[in-house]
Amino acid sequence: MAGGTEAFPDLGKHCQFSGCHQLDFLPFKCQACHKVFCVEHRSCKSHECPEPEHNSRKVIICEICSTSIEITGKEDQEKMILEKHEKSGNCDPRKKKKPTCPVKRCKETLTFSNRTICKTCRLEVCLKHRFPADHACKQASSSTAPATAARGSWNEKFLVAFGLRNGKDCGKSGLPSSSTTPSLKAY
Repeated sequence: MAGGTEAFPDLGKHCQFSGCHQLDFLPFKCQACHKVFCVEHRSCKSHECPEPEHNSRKVIICEICSTSIEITGKEDQEKMILEKHEKSGNCDPRKKKKPTCPVKRCKETLTFSNRTICKTCRLEVCLKHRFPADHACKQASSSTAPATAARGSWNEKFLVAFGLRNGKDCGKSGLPSSSTTPSLKAY
């Protein structure tokens, strides 16, 4: 099928997927079957490529040490590569356990960028539970009671001071009060 338009016959290509044949000015060439496809049919799955495993990359994870291994082949090679990894000496079962958040029912893995240490109880938790109230901080709960009592006494002091004003304007305590209120202009 020829590509392009009448004015520019060499511009673009038609999709070679059966039933599509859309003219695409930026066509994609499949690395496996070497046919040309539009954006919609560029992946091997979308155009039902006969050789989808050709040059495709895949990551498998070792069940012993949780190491990820990148492969570029078929499934029968996966077993062989995993066996080779186990015999290489790099497969260490101690690597398997990754630290997780100690908060009840939280299964978040603690990574370099997803962990923090509580300043009050020194517990290492995920970012979702970084506040003392979120991880049931032992020292924070005991130190919260005096803080709320202090806050309560501050509120009481404020209410007493507010009540002592007796309608006096705080900002003009030394000046005589005028009966007219200044007007405000809104712009």
